Amino acid sequence: MTPAELNQQEEHLFDVMSGQRFLNMEGLSNEVPFFIYPYDPENAEEVMKARKRIANRLRQKGIIVRQIDLYSLSVEILKNRGVWSRLIGMESNQNKDEFCELIQGMLDPQTHLAPAIRERLADGAFDIVFLTGIGEVYPYIRSHTVLNNLQSVVVDKPMLMFFPGRYDQSDTLGSSLVLFGRLKDDQYYRAKDIREQEA
Repeated sequence: MTPAELNQQEEHLFDVMSGQRFLNMEGLSNEVPFFIYPYDPENAEEVMKARKRIANRLRQKGIIVRQIDLYSLSVEILKNRGVWSRLIGMESNQNKDEFCELIQGMLDPQTHLAPAIRERLADGAFDIVFLTGIGEVYPYIRSHTVLNNLQSVVVDKPMLMFFPGRYDQSDTLGSSLVLFGRLKDDQYYRAKDIREQEA
C-alpha cells in the first residue's frame, strides 16, 4: 500500500471514529460494536504511528481512546501469576507444540484475558477501545477467540481491532480473519470492517 493510500485510510478512520454515528453505535442492527481495521503486516510500523496520531487527534476533540495491547497484557498476566521467568527458561528446551499448549492454557481468553480486559475497562472513562498486539500473541492467542470472549465485556463502547492481515467477507463463505494474509485464524462474522463505514 502506498503512503498516500495509508494516509487516506488514516483520515477515513479518524473521520469515522470522531463521528456521532460511530460513537453512539448507530446502525449496528443489534450486533456487537466491534470493528476491524485489517492492514498489510508490512505496514505495521506506519499503522502504529497512524494509530497514535488518530488517538491524539481524537483526544483533542474530547474523545478518549483506551488501548488494550494483548501482548503487554499477556506478559503482565504471566508475571502476576509468577510464571514469566520460568516460561522464558523453559522455552528453548520444551517441545514447541507442548509449550504453545501450556501458554494457551495460562492465557485462556475466557478465564484470564477477558477478566483482565474487563478490569481495565471498568472505570468507563473512555469512548473507544483500541485492541492491538494481535500478531505478537499468535499462536498462543487467536483473535477470533478473544473477540468471542469480549462480546460480554465490551458492550457499551465501540471497539476497533487492528488486525495484521485480511478480513475476508463473503456472502457464501462467511467472514474470516486471515492473519498475516496467510493463516486463516477462523471464521468471525460479527465485526464490521471499519474501512467500509461511513464517516
